[in-house]
Amino acid sequence: MAGIVLKLNEIMDSLPASEQKIAVYLISNLNDVVGISVEELAGRSDSSQAAVVRFCKKLGYRGYREFSLKLASELAVARQSQDRECSDIKIGDRAGNVIQSVCQHNMRAIEDTSTLIDPDQVELAAGKLFDARRVDVYAVAASHLAALDAQQKLVRIGKQVSAYSDPHLQLSSAALLGPEDVVLALSWSGEAREVLRACEAARRAGAFIISISRLGPVSLSSYSDVHFGLSAPEPSLSSGAMSSRIAQMTMVDILFSCLISRYYNETAPYLERARQVAQYVRA
Repeated sequence: MAGIVLKLNEIMDSLPASEQKIAVYLISNLNDVVGISVEELAGRSDSSQAAVVRFCKKLGYRGYREFSLKLASELAVARQSQDRECSDIKIGDRAGNVIQSVCQHNMRAIEDTSTLIDPDQVELAAGKLFDARRVDVYAVAASHLAALDAQQKLVRIGKQVSAYSDPHLQLSSAALLGPEDVVLALSWSGEAREVLRACEAARRAGAFIISISRLGPVSLSSYSDVHFGLSAPEPSLSSGAMSSRIAQMTMVDILFSCLISRYYNETAPYLERARQVAQYVRA
């Protein structure tokens, strides 16, 4: 599904009536709106040109032209992946069907992530992580797996980083942060109280906060300087985080890869030393 459509579905209820009409028309007529003018969209959705422009800016675009080009690009990609629609897991399914369903859901989570994230925000977050004196990673439950992955990656380039799942340690550490420090907060719901409290404390201390959650209006975004809202369809018989875990880890991979690509000369010596030590241990 196109990232713009995912965003529209998530924020629909929070839009004013004039912009809801635009969103409803777009979702219902995706293939008919590509290439039309702002005047045409305003007329077809029974709104105004000003409302269309406000709507586009609310979605993070500079104006209607940028929005229109992005929508056309996303729809082209979506058409190419229509043959990989996610099948669901049913009670008593054979292993082959389960394998196909889980892999389809995980691939969809990665595809949706690629359409939802803003490259400029990724650049900003990667730069802050590189410059950070210290990095705290806050998460609980299944999100802590992605937090540990982030810790493992950042340690390999010489960062002072700690991944906390205990809420008391999160609060204690957050209180000691400063403007030179960065918090990476992960909560798929965006509402984990432990993580929200730690981010509130870190914000008061002056730290820069990067967060990762599901797409849509979530409390975590209000505590964050940079927020990444992702989408991950879960199989109906899933007993826990599956695709959402993949989406979070993919976002961590993106941030880390952007960091080492942008600051290769500075990070390469650390990565080489870490690789040599790992080889020595395996020898």
